[in-house]
Amino acid sequence: MAAEAPIRFGILGCADIARKLSRAITLAPNAELHAVGSRSIDKAKSFAAANNYPPHVKIYGSYEAVLDDTDVDAVYIPLPTSLHVRWAVLAAQKKKHVLLEKPVAVNVSEFDKIVEACQSNGVQLMDGTMWMHHPRTAAMREFLVNSQLFGKLKTIQACFSFAADEDFLKNDIRVKPDLDALGALGDAGWYCVRSILWAADYELPKTAIALRGAVFNEAGVILACGASLRWEDGKVATFHCSFLANLTMDLTAIGTDGTLHINDFVIPYQEHEASYTTGSKSGFDDLVTCWSPKPSKHIIATELPQEVSMVREFSHLVGAIKKGGKPETKWPTRSRKTQLVLDAVKASVDKGFEAVEVGY
Repeated sequence: MAAEAPIRFGILGCADIARKLSRAITLAPNAELHAVGSRSIDKAKSFAAANNYPPHVKIYGSYEAVLDDTDVDAVYIPLPTSLHVRWAVLAAQKKKHVLLEKPVAVNVSEFDKIVEACQSNGVQLMDGTMWMHHPRTAAMREFLVNSQLFGKLKTIQACFSFAADEDFLKNDIRVKPDLDALGALGDAGWYCVRSILWAADYELPKTAIALRGAVFNEAGVILACGASLRWEDGKVATFHCSFLANLTMDLTAIGTDGTLHINDFVIPYQEHEASYTTGSKSGFDDLVTCWSPKPSKHIIATELPQEVSMVREFSHLVGAIKKGGKPETKWPTRSRKTQLVLDAVKASVDKGFEAVEVGY
């Protein structure tokens, strides 16, 4: 079988996360870094030099120039969230496939404009939630759907926090209301909500209630918050996200017969290996001195880091479209559901921590 023709990527902006994605594009077997653009040509040149871009990569002094490059197949957009709708829509109109950093938009109405532009122009849309593409994620799914080992899902808990330094808390775009108004909810909270939806097989909860005790900066941007989600069948979930606490990336899903634990679900402890633990029909020994049976640890090795797997999957979908296929709709659908829950939690915060129905 002939190798896939590499998908040529352009990057809009020189955000820190673009360093990681530049490497991922370079390492992906079916992708190629073609161009980078910044509002400043000098910044674009410095970024390219600092990240050892090969000589063939085009360097542009505007985002428009990247989109006008006819050799660019797809764009990665790591711009501030408030700019997503403008540049993702324009990219789609220019027939560029869109790999969009999370959160995908300020709210779902803005994201719907992006989805409509991508659909009407026949281009692929995917968000940059990297852990979705790690082989560990598929292995954990097999446990969750095993009715004998896991049973029926009852509750989920997720936490993503990191202790941001003073410079971050004062200057990072994620604490600026005009750039990333959702703050920690949109950044760390996105991962928590996505993990909860993943565990629930993307069934939307009925209601969301933000937990009291949310922390805001002087501009009113969320620095830490939590929420409780409830489904019509009675299952529940809670999550906490924060810029103010030690690095933690925990996810627990509990069923009637089994439990799944992950302690590094967003970014694995190691690049080429990740683990999770499962317990089924857990109990105690006769004297209640220890667990029986004990939970088991599962280690999943991978040749490609999860961000490279994401680029590979996205490029594969783009390649299929170039051959006459249709865009894969599951990715924007998952993005939209995640955004819907974020919107409901934010609305609950704004309404004094009242229960808010999750939209559709």
